[in-house]
Amino acid sequence: MSEFVYLFRSTPAAQQAAMGSPESAQKSMQTWLAWICELESKGQLKHPGQPLAGTGKVVRGGDKPLVTDGPYAEAKDIVLGFIVVEACDLEQAAEIAAGCPIAQGGGAVEVRPVMQLQF
Repeated sequence: MSEFVYLFRSTPAAQQAAMGSPESAQKSMQTWLAWICELESKGQLKHPGQPLAGTGKVVRGGDKPLVTDGPYAEAKDIVLGFIVVEACDLEQAAEIAAGCPIAQGGGAVEVRPVMQLQF
């Protein structure tokens, strides 16, 4: 089994639609909790991750590092959070991600294998 990070991406407008009212926020959170519980019951949830704030900084290297407001103001998608799952391979990880509420609601799940460093 391998580990995969799921980065949850959406647009600010879609996030507002999902979380803009107490009713929609409650419905969205219930859907997410059901999906996370399903992953956990199947032994696929390796780490529950965390939601990410919409603010931050971007530090770009070079001779003189440049710090700008972020996380990525120039991008139309924002990263809302992450989890770590366990799957046999990238194909299975992608299949699991297809059931994610954000993917079904117009957002995206970026599936990235976690590299195992050899020391």
